[in-house]
Amino acid sequence: MRQKLRYAFDNTMSKGTKALIAWLLIVTTVLVLVGGTLAVVISSQDDNGGFGSSLWAAFMHVLDPSLIASDTTGGGFLIAMLIIALCGIVIVSCLVGILTTGLDAKLTELRKGRSLVVESGHTVVLGWSDQVFTIISELVEANESERRACIAILADKDKVEMEDEIRDKIADLKTTKIICRTGDPADPDDIRIVNLATAASVILLTSDEPDPDAQLVRSLLAVTQGADDSQAHVVGSVADNRNLPAARLAGGRRAHLIDATDMMARLMVQTCRQSGLSVVYTDLLDFGGDEMYFTEQPQLVGWSFGQVLNAFATSTVMGVKTADGRTYLNPPARAVIQPGDQIIVIAEDDSTIALDGTPSPPNEAAIMARGEASSRPERTLILGWNARGATMLRQLDAYVAPGSVTDVVSANASMSDQIREVGPTMTVQSLNFKADDPTNRSVLESLGVGGYHHIIALCGDDVEPPLADSRTLVTLLHLRDMGERSGTRFPVVSEMADDRNRGLAQVTQADDFIVSEKLVSLMMTQTSENPHLTDVFTQLFDPEGSEIYLKPSEYYIRPGFPVDMYTIVESAKRRSEVALGYRLASQSNQAPNYGIFLNPVKSQTVTFQPGDKVIVLAED
Repeated sequence: MRQKLRYAFDNTMSKGTKALIAWLLIVTTVLVLVGGTLAVVISSQDDNGGFGSSLWAAFMHVLDPSLIASDTTGGGFLIAMLIIALCGIVIVSCLVGILTTGLDAKLTELRKGRSLVVESGHTVVLGWSDQVFTIISELVEANESERRACIAILADKDKVEMEDEIRDKIADLKTTKIICRTGDPADPDDIRIVNLATAASVILLTSDEPDPDAQLVRSLLAVTQGADDSQAHVVGSVADNRNLPAARLAGGRRAHLIDATDMMARLMVQTCRQSGLSVVYTDLLDFGGDEMYFTEQPQLVGWSFGQVLNAFATSTVMGVKTADGRTYLNPPARAVIQPGDQIIVIAEDDSTIALDGTPSPPNEAAIMARGEASSRPERTLILGWNARGATMLRQLDAYVAPGSVTDVVSANASMSDQIREVGPTMTVQSLNFKADDPTNRSVLESLGVGGYHHIIALCGDDVEPPLADSRTLVTLLHLRDMGERSGTRFPVVSEMADDRNRGLAQVTQADDFIVSEKLVSLMMTQTSENPHLTDVFTQLFDPEGSEIYLKPSEYYIRPGFPVDMYTIVESAKRRSEVALGYRLASQSNQAPNYGIFLNPVKSQTVTFQPGDKVIVLAED
């Protein structure tokens, strides 16, 4: 029996703070009853004041042993209270210790980040990488107009460490609350902590594992299993397009997946052929400037798309999303807006989208009807190599004219086999490759870089990102010095692995810089806010549809004529294009916009000079 009682007592004690306090309560009750009874028995009736008074006095002496100093009654009652006060010292000390230990245990438990997130309409981020800071920064900007926005992060990392890193990287969270929780992003039980059932969207970050797509598929399956009743759309990026079908099966209909390698390859190809295009895409993709929105305007039903182009004073029309869910960028001007159709516009904020009742007539005298020069063969030089190289070559083949040549120089061991594999698929351009170090000055001088129309400096994936960026910077510095010595400016587009190195790369005077991870993060954030943008991105980066081009302004407007955007839009419409803005050559070296004016107010006038560009959405 003694062993059983001890066993029951031990089990009770092991239950934690509540059980210990319960035992203290029991001991205190027994002590008060025994002490009060003892005081009545060993003291006179006049000293104790009755059984009730004795119990109350015993209880107060347990809670505050110092009361013994103020007792004036003598005899047995004082002795009984002294015994109770001594026991009270032990009980109060135990209570303080138990509460301290319990509070410390609770703080330790909270530090583990395992408590349930009781939020609704929040954004859930699963995983942890450098992408998280870009995504949080963009969501903070997107949620600036909301009073109570929330981002819940679940990662296999210490909660306090995550919070400290976020505070170090992002100074002002504005109206957005960040909640960090520790857990496995691929475990359905852990995922339930961030309350997917009431979340608005879920963003899956790329892991640092050797096979990040395997982690992505596991997380997609965990999200599907852990939140069957959730209506949140899920956004992620696939590193290898061969894993895209499996990821789509794992994510189901709610998953919107970005093929990161393919998208970045397409963007690199488009950017290398047009200086300033990366600034346009960055402006569209981040929440700091203009973004793409879908708006339904019943007043425009029955209008042609050509008429809708000038219907908004502070927004720029890009296309239409029909009532049956199809997305059309730059549709025919005669296409008619139907009930339920949504207009795709570029706007500073959704609150600024408003119809303009009095668009000004175009300046017919300033409109040009000049055609474009026929395409000529191009020479492209690729310095460096990574997993996107083969896709870039295929994309280049879809853009360049017959007779074009692309040369690749890299010391990456995997380059030769990949080029031999992709070479037979080329239908327009011819490929040459050389296994050599593009950071070697003599190698660059032997290439005759001045004879190339486009030069791309890729960030290698055969070394760590800091070293890869260092090698790219060395190559760019050599190219700049060679250009200064020969008096020639090379059209160079460079890829950076780390956005922090972009500032260092500015001194190399390259035309554009692409930070792949950042742009993928921006796309994922935009898609998390509006999943319909997936179709827009797909069409923008597809050579078969309409893409964004920067074309000479003299194709549209006579130089020296002051015109507003109404006139520019009308001139582009007559060429079956959509004008989105312009670039002024006189400001092309001024950060942060580099002369790019996307979605300007239509009433604002501008006078184009030679070298200026018009930003248009066109098929070629």
